[in-house]
Amino acid sequence: MPTPEDIARLTSLVLLATFALSALLGAIVHRTNFCTMGAISDALNMGHWDRMRQWALAAGVAMIGFGALAAWGAIRAQDAVYASPRWMWLSAMVGGLLFGFGMVLASGCGSKLLVRMGAGSLKAFVAFLAMAISSYATLRGITAVWRDRTVDRVFTEFDGSANVGNLLGTGLGWSPPMALLICGAVLGLALIGWALYRRDFWQGRNLLAGFGVGSIIVAMWWVSGHLGYVAEHPATLEPAYLASRTGRMEALTFTSPMAYTIDWLMFFSDANQRLSIAVVSVFGVLVGAAAHALFTRRFRWDGFKTTEDLANHLIGGTLMGIGGVTALGCTIGQGLSGISTLSLTSFTAVASIIAGAVLALKYQYWRLSRDV
Repeated sequence: MPTPEDIARLTSLVLLATFALSALLGAIVHRTNFCTMGAISDALNMGHWDRMRQWALAAGVAMIGFGALAAWGAIRAQDAVYASPRWMWLSAMVGGLLFGFGMVLASGCGSKLLVRMGAGSLKAFVAFLAMAISSYATLRGITAVWRDRTVDRVFTEFDGSANVGNLLGTGLGWSPPMALLICGAVLGLALIGWALYRRDFWQGRNLLAGFGVGSIIVAMWWVSGHLGYVAEHPATLEPAYLASRTGRMEALTFTSPMAYTIDWLMFFSDANQRLSIAVVSVFGVLVGAAAHALFTRRFRWDGFKTTEDLANHLIGGTLMGIGGVTALGCTIGQGLSGISTLSLTSFTAVASIIAGAVLALKYQYWRLSRDV
């Protein structure tokens, strides 16, 4: 059994690894302009699919990596924060639509807001505050009550985890880890194949975005699920995932962590406050993006020029906070971390986020055409 000193050292190592990986994510996103909202906008408005292929490449790498870790026995897939017998389809749909609409108004999802903040955007900072406060309210406040009494009560329950691997594997007699590996490999290779099909996509920026972001998600599953796992915690004599806010294996996500970051800053002197993977990942992305922006001389202060722009960022951030918590994740949380586990809720959330973003883009086009 590890000693309390061993636990403290291992927890510090998990947090340090999380900071390094999230800082690398911030730098890569700033360098490559990886952005789910931008990918949808490029495809819809210009017919340009490079950034969508970046996302598909990252998702494919994450799926294959998660399945390989589970089949290898390095992680326990059933302990992932997205593993649940419930398919929360209504929560994912409603939350995803709100999040997708909001990220267009705020000019980026949660991770993109952090990257823009690191590069000097005061507009992103305002949206970040709105998103953090509304996500906190949806975790514990007034919108949490509404969420709990409405959409969270509608779900479909399965025997075992509600993911594609479990559903197919049960019928074919595969073990859960093998099902995750096979299904993850098939879906992941399909996404990677689509992304790499066009030779003009084979540019350093695109490959760095896809392989880099996808590999960071896989590495975070290993850090949280393997490095941070102890079979018998000395305080409880039970299995534990160190530095995990949920008590389960986590990867990167940026909706609830924003709320946890505000909570940590406001109640820093409380002896019960502890750094977690969630909080450290927020600071990591900020630092990584800021470092890259300063190194490449792309750091620029950026503020609001119109009241409408301010309103859009406030409303967009609020919608993302409410929607992200309701959908159980954001474009990184559900879109990459969740999808890598083949969760049905994650697939539903991602489809709804895309639908919400398309609605918002069409709304903006309607506004522009009306004002002409």
